[in-house]
Amino acid sequence: MPDEKNTHFGYKQVPVNEKLHRVRAVFDSVASRYDLMNDLMSLGIHRLWKRYTIELAGVRRGQRVLDLAGGTGDLAARFADIVGAEGEVVLTDINAAMLSTGRERLVDNGIAGNVHYAQVNAESQPFQEDYFDCVTIGFGLRNVTHKQKALNEMHRVLRPGGRALVLEFSHPTSKALSKAYDLYSFSVLPALGRIIAQDAESYRYLAESIRMHPDQQTLRSMMEQAGLERCEFFNLSGGIVAIHRGYKL
Repeated sequence: MPDEKNTHFGYKQVPVNEKLHRVRAVFDSVASRYDLMNDLMSLGIHRLWKRYTIELAGVRRGQRVLDLAGGTGDLAARFADIVGAEGEVVLTDINAAMLSTGRERLVDNGIAGNVHYAQVNAESQPFQEDYFDCVTIGFGLRNVTHKQKALNEMHRVLRPGGRALVLEFSHPTSKALSKAYDLYSFSVLPALGRIIAQDAESYRYLAESIRMHPDQQTLRSMMEQAGLERCEFFNLSGGIVAIHRGYKL
């Protein structure tokens, strides 16, 4: 029977009510250099992963989009351009520092009017049901304490015919790639964190959180349990990243 009092924070077991504060501290630390670190960690490939997510979302002009754990706004910025003035994009993050960074970035790039901002816990979303045409969460689900609750909420706020997309680090599909990825994650990544962000521990947590995240098949089953249908996933970069998509029918 699962321990309902504790959960994982990377490889550590911590009280459930403590994880949220620890995750917040991680992203408070890395917010100002988050985009630079993403480029360094992925050699810029994260931009291609996000572009493919946008394509799979199939968003059209005039639609409503919710971007959970939207961080510095990469997905929200592109969605805002696609839905136009008639549409709506809500950029959310549980972390105030990340949300502020995202807002400043979008405003500096002239993106305003159809984008709204809200500090939101993905497990308990303050939005009405059957409202959004698309809900996305990019590289954020692994940091959520109760992932199933977040998926349930994504389903609730989607309108019938809407789709949910989860872009997340996942599990490599080959043993050779997995070994190389482990070496990179636990040697190079913390070193980059120490040099660029002066914070090796936060990036060690990020590497550990990826290993603790459900694999592709398990996450698809969780999305189905939330009520989403026609669930599928797309492995990118040999399964290092996967995009899961499901529909509310």
